[in-house]
Amino acid sequence: MTGCRIGIMGCGGRMGKLLIAEVLATPGAVLAGGTTSSAAGRDLGEIAGLPPAGIVGTADAEAVIAASDVVIDFTAPAVAARHAILAASHGTALVIGTTGLDAAATSAIEAAAAAVAVIAAPNMSLGVNLLLGLVEQVARRLDAGYDIEIVETHHRHKVDAPSGTALGLGKAAAAGRGVELDAVAIRSRDGHTGPRPAGSIGFAALRGGDIVGDHTVMFAGEGERLELTHRAGDRRIYARGAVRAALWTMERPAGLYGMRDVLGL
Repeated sequence: MTGCRIGIMGCGGRMGKLLIAEVLATPGAVLAGGTTSSAAGRDLGEIAGLPPAGIVGTADAEAVIAASDVVIDFTAPAVAARHAILAASHGTALVIGTTGLDAAATSAIEAAAAAVAVIAAPNMSLGVNLLLGLVEQVARRLDAGYDIEIVETHHRHKVDAPSGTALGLGKAAAAGRGVELDAVAIRSRDGHTGPRPAGSIGFAALRGGDIVGDHTVMFAGEGERLELTHRAGDRRIYARGAVRAALWTMERPAGLYGMRDVLGL
């Protein structure tokens, strides 16, 4: 069996099932294994609602990582950090789509990038990564007289807010303005907040229903408003991007990369 051996971390979730299907459908990609705590021993194809793939899920993350050229991780921050440590120890490349990463998880991922190729991105879609570049360009050209607000909307099950993509958009806007996002971000408003601080970047997070993911960056000036919006209608866009990123890691040196590297943006 030839091709890029790809392991899927967290096969029981919605993204995990989509990733299984995408790997099986992608030329040059080979499904090496997958982790699942709730369906260990079941065929991965059947977990994804497909014909049997001949590979069963397991709770042994290290076994999957050792059997793979690259693993794709859409799990939880603490789990992703453990997987990063294991990937580095086995020389396995890593694609991280997990969001809500804390300082410890970020540190573990950055440390892994010293040993293997790591792609970490808050969003794997082509459209969103084009949007990131556009937001940085617009922020660079519009001064602080234009207020920046980022509005994101997701399904009721999403556990982190603002979304990783929203924070990525905020970092792009901050980079365009030549400032650090943490120094200018306003993540919530309630009660008598006073006037909006000049140069701040505001966030609003909405949750409801089965919305896959909408993101709008608004530049509001005196007498005009520019809005850049991306709406995701199908989670498969993230799976396609993640598998594309996994294939891209082949023959890449150790380092921390983003989807803009993968897409050549």
